[in-house]
Amino acid sequence: MSSFLRSAPVSLLAIMLCLPMTARFSSAQDARAAGETPTSKPSAPLKIGIVGTGHIGGTLATLWVAAGHEVFMSSRHPQELQALAHSLGPRAHVGTPMEAAGFGEVVLLSVPYGALPQVGRDLKNELAGKIVLDTGNPYPERDGPMAVEARRQGAGVASAEYLPGVRLVRAFNAINSGDLRSEAHRKGAPIAIPLAGDDSEALQVAQQLVKDAGFAPVVVGSLAKAREFDVGTPVYTRLMTEPQLRQALGLK
Repeated sequence: MSSFLRSAPVSLLAIMLCLPMTARFSSAQDARAAGETPTSKPSAPLKIGIVGTGHIGGTLATLWVAAGHEVFMSSRHPQELQALAHSLGPRAHVGTPMEAAGFGEVVLLSVPYGALPQVGRDLKNELAGKIVLDTGNPYPERDGPMAVEARRQGAGVASAEYLPGVRLVRAFNAINSGDLRSEAHRKGAPIAIPLAGDDSEALQVAQQLVKDAGFAPVVVGSLAKAREFDVGTPVYTRLMTEPQLRQALGLK
């Protein structure tokens, strides 16, 4: 077990790795009932590790399994994710954050922002060279002084410092968890998800995973440009279609 898991206080760990979301999105049948079943399978299913299977991570696990991917969900208490994994079938697995990070060709980090530095240290070897999707947002009232600096720099730049050696993409940080669930594969024009990264291949993979989850990807630019959809920006948590988001951000 990593030092991140051993040394953090219990109260902080519960926040850092998030609560399991079996009660919020307990089965693939729930997704189908909500109209969230993808219309097609991905051409190249991926192995996706999820570090922090709370509301965001659990919803994306459900959507990605429905799209044909294989996921490995992790939590401080992996046994609490067993019901969700069972409902999702043989393409869903459960274990520790280290196991999830080692499993994934792509890794989703969905932990409170204050946990990111320790996660970067504890999982450095497992994450090295991999495409990592970062959903976290810095909140000073929860995450302390590091969040103030992250907001000053922009979360994309700050996250890259905490996660050296990964192919980082900021993704799924600008949508509320409830909207992520309810708006996936909706009828009509899909809701847009802004993305930012410095690695073109990583961005391509992220775009496909956004589509597989039932949304429209919009690449805003480099990690430095991720600040344009950080907390407090006009587009943060606003539900917009791709043309609306592009117009709001001044993109062609």
